[in-house]
Amino acid sequence: MSALHPSGFAAAAAEAFIDMEVGDLIERSLESNAALMRGDIQRYLATVALTDDFTLMSPFGGAPTHGAEITPERMAAMGRFFRNGTLEQEVVQSYGSADMVVLAIIERARVEVGGLPAQDWSLRVTLVYRRDGHRTGGDWRLAHRHADPLVTGISLEQAAALAR
Repeated sequence: MSALHPSGFAAAAAEAFIDMEVGDLIERSLESNAALMRGDIQRYLATVALTDDFTLMSPFGGAPTHGAEITPERMAAMGRFFRNGTLEQEVVQSYGSADMVVLAIIERARVEVGGLPAQDWSLRVTLVYRRDGHRTGGDWRLAHRHADPLVTGISLEQAAALAR
């Protein structure tokens, strides 16, 4: 049996701390996105903070949205776009460091979207959280969200048609 070097204890403690932070962000992600699916934009905004350079790659495609474009009016419209939804979240993978956490998740929602009747909406989602000010102990902020509706997969022909 080999003795642990004191720095091994520090490394283990740091790893445990990062695991705890990742777990907290997984819970925050579920809470915030469940609120959004209910149309509760105030609760969403209370549980997630965006970086100034935030990027959103919407599941509907198109050009990415940047932080400066996310105005209070746009957030209010998002709250009206989603209604009466429920959300389950499956963590596919997570990566954490002192400054950044990446979550690869599947969101399974049943929700009214854009005035359509309630239906299942499953999304593959990548979330990137960064510490505010890149300093240990700072608040975590969402820096990037990318989502697509390809949970069930599509054929090569369907992908080619979308690419065109």
